[in-house]
Amino acid sequence: MNISIAKWGIFLVIPLIVACSSRDQQVLLAEKSICAETLAEHVKVLASDEFQGRKPFTEGERKAIEYLAKEFEKIGLKAPYNGSYLQEVPMVGMTYYPSPTITLDLPKGALTLYNGKDYLAKTPHITDRVEIHEAEVVFAGFGIVAPEYGWDDFADIDVRDKVVLVLVNDPGFATQDPSLFNGKAMTYYGRWPYKYEEAARHGAKGVLVIHDTAAAGYPWESLSNTSGTNLYLLTENNNMDQCALTGWITEEACQKMFEYNGLDFAQAKKKALDPSFKAFSLNTHMSLTIRNDLKQDITHNVVGIIEGKSRKDECIVYSAHWDHFGIGVPENGDSIYNGAADNALAVACMLETAKAFAKAPQPERTVVFLAPTAEETGMQGSLYYALNPLFPPNKTVANLNYELPLPMGRMRDVTITGFGQSQLDAYAERFAKEQDRYIAPEPFPENGMYYRSDHFSFAKVGIPSLFIKGWQDSREHGKEWAKAKVALYWETAYHKPADEFDEQTADLSGNVEDAQLFFRIGWQLANESSFPSWNNQSEFKHIREASLQGKASQD
Repeated sequence: MNISIAKWGIFLVIPLIVACSSRDQQVLLAEKSICAETLAEHVKVLASDEFQGRKPFTEGERKAIEYLAKEFEKIGLKAPYNGSYLQEVPMVGMTYYPSPTITLDLPKGALTLYNGKDYLAKTPHITDRVEIHEAEVVFAGFGIVAPEYGWDDFADIDVRDKVVLVLVNDPGFATQDPSLFNGKAMTYYGRWPYKYEEAARHGAKGVLVIHDTAAAGYPWESLSNTSGTNLYLLTENNNMDQCALTGWITEEACQKMFEYNGLDFAQAKKKALDPSFKAFSLNTHMSLTIRNDLKQDITHNVVGIIEGKSRKDECIVYSAHWDHFGIGVPENGDSIYNGAADNALAVACMLETAKAFAKAPQPERTVVFLAPTAEETGMQGSLYYALNPLFPPNKTVANLNYELPLPMGRMRDVTITGFGQSQLDAYAERFAKEQDRYIAPEPFPENGMYYRSDHFSFAKVGIPSLFIKGWQDSREHGKEWAKAKVALYWETAYHKPADEFDEQTADLSGNVEDAQLFFRIGWQLANESSFPSWNNQSEFKHIREASLQGKASQD
């Protein structure tokens, strides 16, 4: 009797083993389907001159979203918007025409500042004209209010209807003190969007961020070459709750402003590093006009899904923005900002990941593939999706974001931008080991890259988000070579027409490995029942906890 039962048990187990083995084999074959040749084909198309730099509201957008929709269909992704892959994103495109000069009357004489050279002015107000008339100018240190650090740069001063000058980044970077804010790594307090938001909360008429290349993470040219236009999501109040003037001013212009006022700019910056710092007036008033050409239109996110089996109401989201800067300021006779690395190659990697999922067995959870619009103008497309998602935040397990890969071959490292933020680091480490790779924190956390791409839109609503890529340690050439390649890209190609795809020199083997790594991480997340969480020190942890508590009460 027992022997018979044992035999039947064997007969029952063998099909399960075979089934598991077959499923694992399918997953492995799906992963291996990701290849360099297909990556190259996608990049050659998306980064071609024909696509005109893929700027929203242009012919380049039409070509890009049509291409992606066709590729999603070829792969077999489901179209979630009534049979369409396109999520409409209502926006306003604004072209700015600010005053060409600003003249300031200071105690030691008149100082004239020049648009483009000394300052960059824009407005989020959706209106055809904004006027700043005789607004008092105030220096407010870093423009930060952070109660957890005992920090308030707006204490004891009323900045209503004034123009506030604030330093870029945060005191942790400026001091390199690991106990202050997050030390060398930039926090959200250091990002310019936060500074705009905080100044608006205090009623400021305008806010100009003082540019410094090291603290900002990019040179003045990266701002001035792509200035003059911006996109904003349509809002009921036309953004009238924001500052009328937003923008940047050079350190050199600020130094002159302080000198003409009998003040020492370097000393003021030093004082701003202390939480006891007090904001002060610069004894001058600023006037300027910004005329706007408005274009209200619909741009598009491109979204496809693979529906889950047992938990199809839960999802993970892959993202890679399709947009770039279009046709802009010429450099060396070239005015098309092709955006090959930023972000055509990333989109190609996501397409290959989607293809792998389509070849694999059906996952338990739904997998969403999102190509957002308008990342280059403040992550607007991903923000719109995060606010208008297919699945609510408490049903969205994680976001895996592709951004700015470089075609420089196989890498030993897997660099995590925002290392230490969430449990997703452990997923990356587990599957990196299977590729004989190791985890490395980002080399320049002071640049605030975790707050500068589409994963941040998901983080802001509490969804753990992962941004990884091979970046620091070439298998063939080593660390110094990789460092030099990355530095060369930042210097010569980032947000410039030189970001083009050269099939003869590009080595996509490392991008294939990164896409395979992303596939393995996503496959694990899509087939388990747990939800990864933020780490205790993350500023997003409380948002997630509140979201999941809502999920628990609904359940």
